[in-house]
Amino acid sequence: MKIGIITGSVREERNGKAVSNWVETYANSRNDQDVTYEVVELANYDLPFLGVTPTEEQGAAIGAWSQKMASFDGFVFVTPEYNRAVPGAFKNALDYLQPELNNKAVAYVSYGGLGGLSAIQTLRLVAAEQEMADVRTMVNFSLMTDFENMSVFVPNDYHKVNAEMMLNQLLSWSKAFKTIR
Repeated sequence: MKIGIITGSVREERNGKAVSNWVETYANSRNDQDVTYEVVELANYDLPFLGVTPTEEQGAAIGAWSQKMASFDGFVFVTPEYNRAVPGAFKNALDYLQPELNNKAVAYVSYGGLGGLSAIQTLRLVAAEQEMADVRTMVNFSLMTDFENMSVFVPNDYHKVNAEMMLNQLLSWSKAFKTIR
């Protein structure tokens, strides 16, 4: 199985890179049999706002984004929380997808002033509309306690307990959904 770890922030100095890399490192340390993990940076895809006529380059980016997301059996969405919601660029990118996400499982890792919980609540609604199954356990990092100066990621070890449960659920569900796709 292939699991995509999607970095949902496109800010130039985003904390999401470090968080996604932590997820990938932790996931790989589990040595899950027949499972590969891959970090995908949304910032690498120049997606226009949905509904705007894309340039030729943006059209290619839309196709590449669709193809990349279709290649996965499940996902970990890594998202910051902006104004109590998911970043606009991430929501816009997800709006380009439908069949690429259908009957796939998704887990959430968030970060923000209050751990990014509101962003996850937003993503749960989006996932339901895209016919995804989201797992219960999530990992929430606080900008106050898991980052130095709100920018250097130094997560507390206790997050590994939730990461373990989250990945167990994600792999179980991804495996089950693969049988119906």
